[in-house]
Amino acid sequence: MALAGSKKRWSGADGPGPGPRPRRGDGTAVRGRAGAWFLVLPALLPILILSVGPLLYGIALAFTDAQSGRTRSTQWIGTLNFQDLLHDTLFWDSFRIGLLWAVGVTVPQFLLALGLALLLNQRLRMRWLARALAIIPWAMPEVVVGIMWRLVYNPDAGILNETVRDLGLGDGRDWLTGLATALPAVILVGIWAGMPQTTVALLAGLQNTPHELHEAAALDGAGAWRRFRTVTWPAIRPIALAISALNLIWNFNSFALVYVLTSGGPGGRTRLPMLFAYEEAFRYGQFGYAAAMGCVMVAVISVLLACFLVGRIRGGGEER
Repeated sequence: MALAGSKKRWSGADGPGPGPRPRRGDGTAVRGRAGAWFLVLPALLPILILSVGPLLYGIALAFTDAQSGRTRSTQWIGTLNFQDLLHDTLFWDSFRIGLLWAVGVTVPQFLLALGLALLLNQRLRMRWLARALAIIPWAMPEVVVGIMWRLVYNPDAGILNETVRDLGLGDGRDWLTGLATALPAVILVGIWAGMPQTTVALLAGLQNTPHELHEAAALDGAGAWRRFRTVTWPAIRPIALAISALNLIWNFNSFALVYVLTSGGPGGRTRLPMLFAYEEAFRYGQFGYAAAMGCVMVAVISVLLACFLVGRIRGGGEER
């Protein structure tokens, strides 16, 4: 009888039951999506206007013969700019220099930043002051950094040449105009200027590593190198890969620092691809040809990003 009464109550004889779950109508779903887009729009509009729009315009410009001058008409020429670019030895020389610059800055920058981050992670006296001083190069604009290092490299009264003379190592040299010394001198400045941001990223990863893991490894008899290899590096490896990929892309696209230091000289020894495209566009007025160079650089950066993402996905699969 109790069971029958229970069934009767749920069947709705004595009142309405819980009933089926109401379903959202199509209008409600559409309004929800519209509201989500409305919230995203303030952040999306600047990206579309300032990044995506100019990128698409530059890609379209690469297929034209656009040049400076109001009276010049722009014609669609297809892939002619890219065909000319394939046979432009000056551009590919700048491309090679850009790769040397990017790798030559990124690799030492990471190694030095890793050592500095490990040092600043120790319990040192006045560690807060050391961390603040390590960030100073990052806080300085690239133009100011370039001007400051031009004074350091000055052949007549620069600090570097004065030190060389005081040590009796010679009369010094003009570091930024020498064919053999210009690129290494600029690479040194790039390492110094970009090391703080890598240090900060690695230091954040080190601080998030549980200290108990280091203590357990030390109790097991692991030395400093083994603790770094088995505890520290696995913890900061994702951050290290991310910051290295970003630094490589950022350094490959460098412009202001090298432009202030050498303007691409001497003899094109420090002419990076971005400098070459800038000269073609704003010195010689070849906007379409410069846009084609920009498309090639975007393609290279896209390949680097794809390799990084594939590595991250594979790394995540192995960790699981």
